[in-house]
Amino acid sequence: MGAVSDSIDLNCDLGEGVGDDAALFPLITSANIACGFHAGDAETIAESCRLAVQYGVAIGAHPSYNDREGFGRRELEVDDLTLLAEWSVQVRAVRVAAAEAGGALAYVKPHGALYNRLQVDAHLATLFCTAMADANRGGDVVPLLGMPGSALELASSRQGIEYVREAFADRAYLPDGTLAPRRLPGALIDDVDRVAERAVAIATGRGIRAVDGTRIAIDASSLCLHGDTPGAPALAAAVREALAEAGVDIRSFA
Repeated sequence: MGAVSDSIDLNCDLGEGVGDDAALFPLITSANIACGFHAGDAETIAESCRLAVQYGVAIGAHPSYNDREGFGRRELEVDDLTLLAEWSVQVRAVRVAAAEAGGALAYVKPHGALYNRLQVDAHLATLFCTAMADANRGGDVVPLLGMPGSALELASSRQGIEYVREAFADRAYLPDGTLAPRRLPGALIDDVDRVAERAVAIATGRGIRAVDGTRIAIDASSLCLHGDTPGAPALAAAVREALAEAGVDIRSFA
């Protein structure tokens, strides 16, 4: 079974221009803010940071492939030097906007296809962690947010970067503990009661059912809810209520 937690973080992808951010910020504890490469721009980054400071929400940079057309959900083959430059630009954009809003960058979580690739690609995970270690030397030291037992977690450990494990209440899982590809039926879960039930099961260490019905345990300190999921504010509200009823405190890992 997974680890039992008396507290959990709720993180959400925001600043993407596709959800009701104003309704979501009061319900979450950490915001993964789009950095302009898959969605958003300087104005939305600044506004997201202002809302995060207003509601006491931890500010996270959400870098992606340079893929606005595919919303960052297409895996691209990009050379290492280009990736390093793109990551640096994206993380710096949020770091600067956070400071201007009176806050600070608290963590980094990759987005979409880049996130998925970094969970399994040892070379890219090492490259990403090298970039983040360099960024940390130039400012506040921030952790990375990702899936348990991933290539990114191993690379983070080698670079001495704090790593926070997360799980997804609104996404289906394969039996090996990885996310079901979005192209599969049922990969995205938008039933309010089911998402809330899964959130409590993860937070209390009971585990959840994979797509084939097997039960899998997920050791996580943070739960992700996607801002572009239909009815995302209602899902977030239901998750908060269910966690509170289960005696799980909701607070940011940062």
